[in-house]
Amino acid sequence: MSLDGSPYQGYLYAYPHKTAYRKLTPRPLLRDVWAGERQDALFAYVHVPFCEMRCGFCNLFTRARPPADQVTAYLAQLGRQAGAVREALAPDASFARLAIGGGTPTYLTAPELAEMFGVVEDTLGAVGVPLGVETSPATATADRLAVLTAHGVTRVSIGVQSFVDAEARAAVRPQKGREVVAALDTIRAADVPVLNIDLIYGIPGQTRETWQYSIDQALRWRPEELFLYPLYVRPLTGLGRRTGTDGLDDWDGQRLELYRHAVQVLTDAGYVQQSMRQFRRADVPADDGPDYSCQDDGMIGLGCGARSYTRDLHYSFDYAVSVTEVRAVIDDYLSRPAEDFRYAEFGFRLDEREQRRRWLLKSVLRAEGMDAAAYTARFGSRHHEDFPQLVELVRRGWMEEDRSRLTAEGLARSDAIGPWLVSGPVRAAMAGHVLR
Repeated sequence: MSLDGSPYQGYLYAYPHKTAYRKLTPRPLLRDVWAGERQDALFAYVHVPFCEMRCGFCNLFTRARPPADQVTAYLAQLGRQAGAVREALAPDASFARLAIGGGTPTYLTAPELAEMFGVVEDTLGAVGVPLGVETSPATATADRLAVLTAHGVTRVSIGVQSFVDAEARAAVRPQKGREVVAALDTIRAADVPVLNIDLIYGIPGQTRETWQYSIDQALRWRPEELFLYPLYVRPLTGLGRRTGTDGLDDWDGQRLELYRHAVQVLTDAGYVQQSMRQFRRADVPADDGPDYSCQDDGMIGLGCGARSYTRDLHYSFDYAVSVTEVRAVIDDYLSRPAEDFRYAEFGFRLDEREQRRRWLLKSVLRAEGMDAAAYTARFGSRHHEDFPQLVELVRRGWMEEDRSRLTAEGLARSDAIGPWLVSGPVRAAMAGHVLR
């Protein structure tokens, strides 16, 4: 990857990406994988791979409008997996965070959501911690929100993407503005502590004026958080099959302009930038949950699209994007005997060099940057000596002189800097993945 190319080369939300995972032979027992790991502040993630529709920009692991009996079977299998995973953990293992994503978790009906929470709380033991759930305009209904709040949900994230109906259609997300308004009213009426609204910029036909309109409409609800995503047209997605990037002249310039405009507007509105994508209202305090470090964490994933990780092994089930292949992976997950959930299936082993690189990437792509002392305490070395290439970012004006924090212009180019910092072995593994 080159820093001289597009500023939009890839969203590095996890390292390494699942396309670097390979089948683990022999399959390690989860009990052995987690032996010796710190387990007093785990992150639990539950994946619900179902949606009411597949958005044109989406390359997530999800299936639209599954048969009702498949949803029933999935929840039952989730319970079996949770039981096997809990047995693999230490008896005193506890959780610091819980997130439920997808897909769209609120595609589940209210009774199905209650069943899912029973699995998470009673079987896995993740209860009484900060808890986030993703939703959509069509599924943020009062009965579902009542289940969420009854189980202590502290954050609801809704994918609006655009408040302009024509732009939503252009992104292959056929929603109506009145549906979005009704959903946001319902979430606010439920008194969830944190509302996050997702918006997308770079949609074909979008202008600075329509982008400003979407931001203004979002701010009407005073969301505690906003996530602003640049549009990507990826292979095997609806937009990728339809258009590629035809008709998007100077797309990079358009996205950069809209991004910079949004940073200024949100700063003026009292929001603090947390990363290239995340903005948090300045008057909203951080949650008071247990201590948790995303750089030095352990994650327990439930569901066929969830990843799990210890310090030196990241693992999951198989990965796919296309409709037929996603369905095949879900079918495979549902056919597994409970015994299979005692093992890790696909994964990537991180040696100490990759652990250092993951820490770097999970730090410098955040606005607060690197905690140099914590890095040294963990690895016994200094990050700028382990990664001398950071000098190039300083030279370009994208990183501050101490090489611990990106400048404003560096944050704007996070989707180029992240891929540029990926190691050779991980890049080779990702390149060798057959997209399906």
